[in-house]
Amino acid sequence: MRLTNYSDYALRILTYLGLKKEELSTITEIANCYGISRNHIVKIVHQLGQLGYVDTMRGKHGGIRLARSPEKINIGEVIRHTEASMDIVECFSSQNTCVICCSCVLKTAISEALSAFMAVLDGYTLADLMVPKRQLSEKLQVLQMSDNLR
Repeated sequence: MRLTNYSDYALRILTYLGLKKEELSTITEIANCYGISRNHIVKIVHQLGQLGYVDTMRGKHGGIRLARSPEKINIGEVIRHTEASMDIVECFSSQNTCVICCSCVLKTAISEALSAFMAVLDGYTLADLMVPKRQLSEKLQVLQMSDNLR
């Protein structure tokens, strides 16, 4: 199974915002930090805002931040919202044309594997992904305003 870049980037954005805590971040800041196209970040942040994962503030002093605490952001849920389709093989799709679909055991096996994959992700929150906070903050060069005052 391979997740799309869209889901990968969504999780990176949420991680970055989680490290910044309540402080506002900008799309440009996140794009530069990860070396990802600003246009991709804009689309993803828009959807994350619609889904209630991030708050967006427009204007000169605007920005984005998490709308929920990292402990309340379930990774499996994020993936379900950001993946356009979980049809990892043709027979999962409504446009299935496989001639052996009705007799194929592979569909059942792959369905079980996908369920197990998602069950593992359901066991994680954004807070779990942020456990090595110091290392992540250093790699991403994330500084909270309080850190700058020391």
